[in-house]
Amino acid sequence: MPSEHHKENTMSKYTSSFATIALAFIASGSALADVTTTFDAGTEGWSISGRDTIDATGGNDGANMHGILIDVFGADTRNRTNVEFLGDYNRFGGSIEISIDIKVNSIAFSNSEVPRELVVDLRNFDDQTGFTWASVWYSLGVLDSRVNNEWTTYKIIIEDTASLDLPAGWRGSGAEDPDTFEPILPEGRTFASVLEQVDEITFTTFVPGFFFGFTNFDVQVDNITVRSIGAPCPADLTGDGDLNFFDVSAFLSAFSASDPSADFTGDGSFNFFDVSAFLTAFSAGCP
Repeated sequence: MPSEHHKENTMSKYTSSFATIALAFIASGSALADVTTTFDAGTEGWSISGRDTIDATGGNDGANMHGILIDVFGADTRNRTNVEFLGDYNRFGGSIEISIDIKVNSIAFSNSEVPRELVVDLRNFDDQTGFTWASVWYSLGVLDSRVNNEWTTYKIIIEDTASLDLPAGWRGSGAEDPDTFEPILPEGRTFASVLEQVDEITFTTFVPGFFFGFTNFDVQVDNITVRSIGAPCPADLTGDGDLNFFDVSAFLSAFSASDPSADFTGDGSFNFFDVSAFLTAFSAGCP
């Protein structure tokens, strides 16, 4: 039977190693928070069909990105460089909301105002044969200057980013149905596998499987957001809604004292597995 002295040395070893790892997590920014681009601080990787013009005023509110596109097939607001909007979407928690504010000044085809469907498309570029990417996409609604020429928020809530099946309303692309020729997810790909590595996020009028004629667009975008909602935050031991050094310190104290709040595995023991479970919860962030 281990002595109390041996137990104290073991606990000391765990807490010392954990402190080093936890501080590395904090330094690397692994405790993730919600992410929003307001364009007050620049483009932050966003563009509208390759254009990155920012208006200092007229947004919702403040600055906004303004796209004026002539004779194009569609308009897409995309980001493939800002890692805060990319990567594994499970890091935001089990449920997330994706949203964008858009003001439609004009969408003109053959000198007439026309509607265009807006979809959010989450793309993964890995291992595609014959297609540029595999993606999952959702229709957010219709852009039409005759109906919604004021700032409008378009959003979708993903209840479970780890879902293998496509949630209601979501569709896939990256392959083609041999019978209907409609876009589908490639064989072996799932909703979750795409969200595990998002290489590009785009809000686009290029609806997968459709073709469009030359069109002129004048649109403004603002407040692009990915945020966690309703997900538990077990690593927030201080209860202030933020994950930082104080939560690490609280865990260390609870772990050293064998306090139940540090028993992250729920097995009544205090060991490396509790440390690992806390780090996982810490890296997932808070809603």
